Amino acid sequence: MAYPSQLGFQDAASPVMEELLHFHDHALMIVLLISILVLYIITTTVTTKLTNMYILDSQEIEIIWTVLPAVILLLIALPSLRILYLMDEINSPHLTVKAIGHQWYWSYEYTDYQEVAFDSYMVPTQDLTPGQFRLLEVDHRMVTPAEAPVRMLITAEDVLHSWAVPALGVKMDAVPGRLNQARFIASRPGVYYGQCSEICGANHSFMPIVIEAVPLNFFQDWLTLVLEDASL
Repeated sequence: MAYPSQLGFQDAASPVMEELLHFHDHALMIVLLISILVLYIITTTVTTKLTNMYILDSQEIEIIWTVLPAVILLLIALPSLRILYLMDEINSPHLTVKAIGHQWYWSYEYTDYQEVAFDSYMVPTQDLTPGQFRLLEVDHRMVTPAEAPVRMLITAEDVLHSWAVPALGVKMDAVPGRLNQARFIASRPGVYYGQCSEICGANHSFMPIVIEAVPLNFFQDWLTLVLEDASL
């Protein structure tokens, strides 16, 4: 959960998000070193009154400033490609949930069960209870088991949407007529908030996403209650 005046990312709640945070720090350190080097060269070039004829025409220094950027790009590209493959890898998910974007709410279908489907609307400000977050709370949370791989099938019914939960490192476009796939593993029980991240109309800001990750036995109890309500 983000907090006021936060400058960095939210705390990672999934293995993929932890990898993304590490890659962010890795890339930022490289950018910082390059910036310091460039600033030093500019400062010395402006302030010095000395000249050196060998710097004006030198094969060695040309080789260095050609090879060095290529090495730096490799140091950034290889970890990035590794994370991309990790994000796309889906092996034996324990649960599959289909998220459908509408103007302006989300629908969830637990495709492993016939009767488990519901709409998730934002709770209006006047209906909030103490402890709930304005513009982020919904009337029906998406409940998933913690420490279990979950596959998300994401689509839309009307216009482009984007299903995004920053703490879990998940962001996938919801495109009408197309079924996109994503996955996440909640590292620990908790409530994780997200929002539609694609401008989708007048009420784009009012279709939040709330995932409640619970231990497996609590998820089974919740699922039993939902199935009993659906059978009535």
